[in-house]
Formats: sequence, C-alpha cells, structure tokens
Amino acid sequence: MSTLFWIWMAAVVAFLIMELATPTLVFASFVVGAVGAAITATLTDSYLLQIAVFAIISIIMIPLTRPLACKITKPAPQKANVDALIGRTGVVTKKIDAAQDVGQVRVEGQVWQAVAEEVIEAGEQIRVDEIRGARLYVSRPKQEQ
Repeated sequence: MSTLFWIWMAAVVAFLIMELATPTLVFASFVVGAVGAAITATLTDSYLLQIAVFAIISIIMIPLTRPLACKITKPAPQKANVDALIGRTGVVTKKIDAAQDVGQVRVEGQVWQAVAEEVIEAGEQIRVDEIRGARLYVSRPKQEQ
C-alpha cells in the first residue's frame, strides 16, 4: 500500500473523531470522501486525482446527509418550570399598581405576585413578560388588529 493510502486513512480517523465531537454529519461526508480518495490512492499515485475524488464525493454527500441530520438531531429543549410561564396569559386577581407595589395574578392555576408598568384592574387579562425571583412582570396582551 502506498503512503498516500495511509495518509487518507489517517484523515478518515481524524474526520470520524471530529464527527463524534460535533454530530452534524458534515464530517461524515468528509469521511466518505476520504475513503473514496484512499481507494483512489490504491489505483493511482496521482495526488491531484485523489484530492479531486475527495472533494467531489464530499461535496455530493453534504446535501445528501442534511435531511438525515435534521431527522436525528433533537429540537431545542422545551422550557420547564417557571420559564414555561413566559408568554402565557393569566387573570389579575388583585389590582396591580406599580406605585404601591401590589398586585396578584393567576397563571396556569397558580397565584403570583405581579408587577406592571401600568395600573391593571382585577379581572383583566395579562401576559407574562418576565420572571424575576417570585414576581411576574406582566403587561396587557397586545390587541390583534
């Protein structure tokens, strides 16, 4: 076996390690390209032909592996606990008045201390904008036009 074959096989191993570190299937395309170049190295000593085979196979494999990569990667984790309340709507149970630092809301069946930039009367709908400590920062929901 020629030295170029072993260089391509070392590239295969290096690309495999990179693929395992970053599971995006981009480096898997390079693995297949390097294997093709290693096979070409056993047939010819032309390093330009080997590089061309590597490049062509890798370029062809990248768009072919993209749908598979999208299927096997996990979506972003869903928000949990209090973070899941952000963006939810609720009802004011005790008038929210920023000047007096009072107010309560019910969101998802739970009662929270609430703060708003404006006065919001009991019974009105609110939207949770932010959570700091044990207080919800709320506002009136935007009216769709």
